[in-house]
Amino acid sequence: MVEDETLVRIVGSDALTDAGFEVLEAASADDALRILETADEVSVLLTDIRMPGSMDGLQLAHLVHARWPAIKILLTSGDTWPQRDAIPDDGRFLAKPYDLQTLQDEVEGLIRE
Repeated sequence: MVEDETLVRIVGSDALTDAGFEVLEAASADDALRILETADEVSVLLTDIRMPGSMDGLQLAHLVHARWPAIKILLTSGDTWPQRDAIPDDGRFLAKPYDLQTLQDEVEGLIRE
């Protein structure tokens, strides 16, 4: 889960952990890439679109899709809504604020695909 807002990241991570997922947390795209370089297996990249740093979440999603095509993409934002064709592969978009059950369902749906 890549989210620069600490509280949003903690709440989302806790909800996903409660649903049985193992969650790796990053506060920026750069942090996420460092984690992905050493992670054993990652099924879903959940990333906010608007973040500080060298790239935003949409750029991160494209880079992750190019380097790790098996990782499913779930983008989220409260003020940026990407066009469907801007999201890599069969990625999804979840608008903020989102319901925690919906977040869990979206991640579960991506894993089952």
